[in-house]
Amino acid sequence: MELPPFLLDQWLAKYEFRTPPVSYNLAASTGPHWTIGELRKLPNGTLELTDLPIAYAPPDGARALREAIARFHGVDPDWVVVTTGASEALSILFCLSARSGADIVLPSPGYPAFAALARAWGLHVNPYVLRREDGFRPTVEQVVAANGSGTVLTLVNSPHNPTGAVCPRSDISKIAAAVGERGVPLIVDEVYHPLYHGDSERSAASIDDVIVIGDMSKALSLAGLRIGWIIDANAERRARILDARSYFTVSGSPISEAIATHALNNADSVLAKLASVASPNLRIMDGLMADVAGVLSWVRPRGGTTAYPWFVDGRDSRPFCERLAEAGVLIAPGDCFGAPEHMRISFGVQSTGFDAAINILREALLDTRVSEPT
Repeated sequence: MELPPFLLDQWLAKYEFRTPPVSYNLAASTGPHWTIGELRKLPNGTLELTDLPIAYAPPDGARALREAIARFHGVDPDWVVVTTGASEALSILFCLSARSGADIVLPSPGYPAFAALARAWGLHVNPYVLRREDGFRPTVEQVVAANGSGTVLTLVNSPHNPTGAVCPRSDISKIAAAVGERGVPLIVDEVYHPLYHGDSERSAASIDDVIVIGDMSKALSLAGLRIGWIIDANAERRARILDARSYFTVSGSPISEAIATHALNNADSVLAKLASVASPNLRIMDGLMADVAGVLSWVRPRGGTTAYPWFVDGRDSRPFCERLAEAGVLIAPGDCFGAPEHMRISFGVQSTGFDAAINILREALLDTRVSEPT
């Protein structure tokens, strides 16, 4: 087995951790950063780590954490299995479904780890293409049509990374019912739930035969905790998930789990901080896209923290992104998602200076009209 280069993480690591770091990070897909000191000041409960035993946590996660996750999604705590980030959640589900000749239905574009991990476990990938003319929103018909006789899993990501598209809960219910008739469970990646820019959607976790994955990294803005979860009402399948988790990583860190529990018990405050950054930054993005309409086009995101514009002339965005990074603004080139003419721009992580970064981006884009004619 040979994994393909993880272009997105290579790009981020090159600039996020260099000395000095890039001035404005518009490439990371998380929310604004938190410190332990800030978390300690949250109003509900206390965060006390001094007397916490540094030992194994339960393999399915501490009960208090599973109860907090269950409240966040409106489900039974017994349905929750804690994982080491959403990446472990994906790997567990793909591993347990892998068999000779099996395939998985995935969105394209999508988070690069979806396809790479699926293929690593020997699954063939059947993509359904998210189209610009549909606002990158998947249709029930195209997702169901991508399922074949060998399909063992189908996945929907909503809000979607990198496009910010949202699949309505009503459509998710229809997809789950249709693929469920074929014996195929539906995975719904909800790491950006409940950050919506318009009408909100309830979690899909209570829909029959839906497996939800989530984490603390995206909407909850605490990526360094490396806490994720799987929510599955199917007890037999959940027992297999728990066995796999025990084999993969044994358990999580009780320190991370305690911090995650405190943050989830204060989810309204945590999400309010993200909204206070993402909402005004998205409005600034609106102004940018109006100003550079002849150079870039986009579909305004309906959820999450990322937008996915593209060069209207179809040029490769990587040379532009490299020049922009040297000017102090980091965005992600589209070849990280298999679409070189696109770029991913985050409006969630930069709590200050976003307007300055957008001004640099605007000038660079307008300069391309002269310097890179088609």
